[in-house]
Amino acid sequence: MSTQDLATLRAELQRLHWHVQGEVREKWNRSLPFGEGVVDRWERAAFLGFGEKTSIYDSAVVIGDVRVGANTWIGPFTLLDGSGGLSIGDHCSISAGVQIYSHDSVKWALTGGAAEYEKSPVQIGSNTYIGPMTVVSRGVTIGNHCLVGANSVVNKDLPDYSIAYGSTCRIVGRVVVRGADVELVYDTAETTA
Repeated sequence: MSTQDLATLRAELQRLHWHVQGEVREKWNRSLPFGEGVVDRWERAAFLGFGEKTSIYDSAVVIGDVRVGANTWIGPFTLLDGSGGLSIGDHCSISAGVQIYSHDSVKWALTGGAAEYEKSPVQIGSNTYIGPMTVVSRGVTIGNHCLVGANSVVNKDLPDYSIAYGSTCRIVGRVVVRGADVELVYDTAETTA
């Protein structure tokens, strides 16, 4: 490509960017990075083989064998590592900046590459909320109807209906679902601290 061709292409991309920015701003009152404005989140999810009505932002990184159910929202700047296998259920919210790992390179790094990467599958049940900037370690199972608070490090399994948060994550209550009504019941010690 000539310098002139590159300049023309750049000018066209800039016009497209500002046009899309205007549409997004008018429709949703948002300003998004270029890729988010031109990539349809639902089409990307369908391309990846995820469930019906699931969406995934363009800025999300997907590695390996990742399976996601229907009606799940995967936010911006997330990392879904399925190199050891990752499954996420239906009606989940995987918030901005969440990192889910199914491998680690700890022993590989400490042995100067003599040891292999370790891989273990991660499973996240249906109807689960993972708060922003949470890290989920390899081999973890998070049950159905769980709420994981922001900035948590989940390095152990969480049973169904758990409320958990922290670094490292600990269970502090339970979720009670009655049809469309949800009650969050926290342990007494947590609410008085």
